[in-house]
Amino acid sequence: MTLLVDTSVWSLALRRDAQSTLAQVQQLKNALYGSEVIVTTGLILQELLQGFLGPKAQAQIVERFAALPLLQPDRDDHIHAAALRNTCRRAGVQIGTVGALLAQLCIRHDVMLLTTDKDFTHVAKHCPLRIWASIA
Repeated sequence: MTLLVDTSVWSLALRRDAQSTLAQVQQLKNALYGSEVIVTTGLILQELLQGFLGPKAQAQIVERFAALPLLQPDRDDHIHAAALRNTCRRAGVQIGTVGALLAQLCIRHDVMLLTTDKDFTHVAKHCPLRIWASIA
C-alpha cells in the first residue's frame, strides 16, 4: 500500500512536546519501519515548514523529506481538483483548494490518504478518494 501522509498526521508525529497515541500516527510509524511506500507533495512539505519554527527543525524536515517520492501536480490535476471542489460544494461539503488538490493527487496516483482531518471523510463520499481507517 502507498500512503500520502497529510500535514495533520506529520505535525502530530513530529511534535516533541508529547507523543501522539492516535492510530494515524501509529500507522505512519509502522509504514516508515515497514514495507509500505510513503509519498508526499510540495504542499505538505511547505505546510510543515511553515508550522515549525527554527532553522534546525526546518533543516531536519527538509532532509528527512528528501527521501520521500514527491507527487507533482500537473495542469490536469488542478483542473480535476477544481471540479472535485465544485462537486463537493454542490453536495454541501466544504473542501479547501489545497485539500481538493491533495485528494486529486491521491485519486490519480491510486494512493491512500492518511489523515486526521475528518473533512476528507465527507469528500470521499463524492469521489474515489481512499482514506486509511484503523480497524478498532
